[in-house]
Amino acid sequence: MATAIVLVVLVLAAPAVYAADHTVGGSSGWTNFGTDYTTWSAGETFSVGDTLVFNYDGNTHGVSEVSQSDYNSCSSSNAIMTYNDGATTITLSKAGPMYFICPTAGHCSGGMKLAVNVGSASTTPTPGTSPSTPATTTPSGSTPSKSNGTASHPGYNGAAGSFSTGTSLLVLGSMLGVALMG
Repeated sequence: MATAIVLVVLVLAAPAVYAADHTVGGSSGWTNFGTDYTTWSAGETFSVGDTLVFNYDGNTHGVSEVSQSDYNSCSSSNAIMTYNDGATTITLSKAGPMYFICPTAGHCSGGMKLAVNVGSASTTPTPGTSPSTPATTTPSGSTPSKSNGTASHPGYNGAAGSFSTGTSLLVLGSMLGVALMG
């Protein structure tokens, strides 16, 4: 009986994992008209499992994920991934810096570029800031294939699965506790 109570208490104390959607540029979206993406990102906290939502005119703009050196030089010729669908959602799947630019000529040099520093997955939603200057390291790990067409990262980010698993354990633990008590 004591074991069942301990199990129920442990299940109830397990934290849920939260993921946040970050609409790049807020209500202005991904555009080359007056949005300061360094200032915007400084008001955000990015964690593994979160998503970046880029809303833009796909006929005029695009989103290229690039290395730090390509970010600094505004070059999309070696892009890790390029999107041009007008509504791109990118799941932040690993901790560390990530870099994005608009591949349209002149847009990146005009400020249409974004650097984010992704922290480890968060167990609670907390406001904070991200660095206003890009980190000195480049993203590591495997990268998706290069694409010049319309693309998106539909991938599973694990956040909903973690919450669902925690909820399932809570229900299972409660049922076990009731069965052992009764």
